[in-house]
Amino acid sequence: MSSQSYSRVQKSFLKYQHILVFIAPLLFLTTVFTIAPTPADAGMDYWLQYWWLFPAFLTGATIVNTVGISGSALFVPFLIFIFPIFAQPLEPATLVKVGLISEAFGLSSSAIAFIQYGLVDRRLALTLVAGSVPFVVGGALLSFIIPEVVFHALLGIALLAASYLLFNTDLSHEEPGSSSSLDHAAATDGGTVTDLPNDPGKLGPAGVRTADDGTVTRVDREGDDYRYTRGGYLRRFANYSIGGTFQGLAGFGVGELGIISMLSTKVPVRVAIGTNHIVVALTAILASLVHVFGGGLVGGHSLSLASTPWNMVVFTVPATVLGGQIAPYVSNALETDTIKNFVGVLFAVISLALFLMAAGF
Repeated sequence: MSSQSYSRVQKSFLKYQHILVFIAPLLFLTTVFTIAPTPADAGMDYWLQYWWLFPAFLTGATIVNTVGISGSALFVPFLIFIFPIFAQPLEPATLVKVGLISEAFGLSSSAIAFIQYGLVDRRLALTLVAGSVPFVVGGALLSFIIPEVVFHALLGIALLAASYLLFNTDLSHEEPGSSSSLDHAAATDGGTVTDLPNDPGKLGPAGVRTADDGTVTRVDREGDDYRYTRGGYLRRFANYSIGGTFQGLAGFGVGELGIISMLSTKVPVRVAIGTNHIVVALTAILASLVHVFGGGLVGGHSLSLASTPWNMVVFTVPATVLGGQIAPYVSNALETDTIKNFVGVLFAVISLALFLMAAGF
């Protein structure tokens, strides 16, 4: 496929991404209602039993996708601490299944939304994913031999450290400006009357120019411009290697530590959040595959369709998809300091929850 044909396909996909994204959960729900193995006496009461999960997961998905972290970072503590207040506690294997199914739809939805907004740096994303792969696989394999208590304690320590670093990191890098401030008016389609050509490293409707000195100028769909460099690969690699290991171990970690590394290397916060979505989505899928197939091979945990609580996921999947679509608009509306402080507090709260889980509460 030529570059022009690929560009046309990409633009058409992004133009109608809202329709395509919402078709996916509709197909999923149709499949669940028609062929999923459910109790023989399943009636309307069965399918509506967990309707209240929709607003809970919608709120959680909007939060995690706004700040660019893994959905399981909120979903797992919610299902462990809050869910049993209103229903019966879930087995660990069931938590994994609900989290994986819900997060897969939510991450995909939000990633596409950020691409459509022009806030994803493909070059950064591909290098970060490539560097994380061996650590994600290694962490997932280690999960079969390391006690679950150790998972939660280690990740709690990592998130607490990340929260401390975030509050003490100088994030006074450039805020997005108006494209009119450039020497030539920038266009979000790559530019036809501007000094911003179509960069082969761009993804989505963004005008991108990479200067000879490595400075990147990116213009999003709203006409806001961002200037940064892609330097700092070693620092990001260190964070993403640790985060990738935790992603494989416990299902989240690469997004939480990864966003710190990009912000600390002066990547604008909205570009960092958008790019981090691609990294989190791909590493989460990889970790899930290793957990599913690796567990079965070595006698560990594996997914079972028959024991899946389908009356839960019929509400959590649409909620995460909708939250993923809302997130870019929330991210664009908030100030950088607001996002930074919120993420720091969120990490501290999650780490506390993980310590409680490790302590057996």
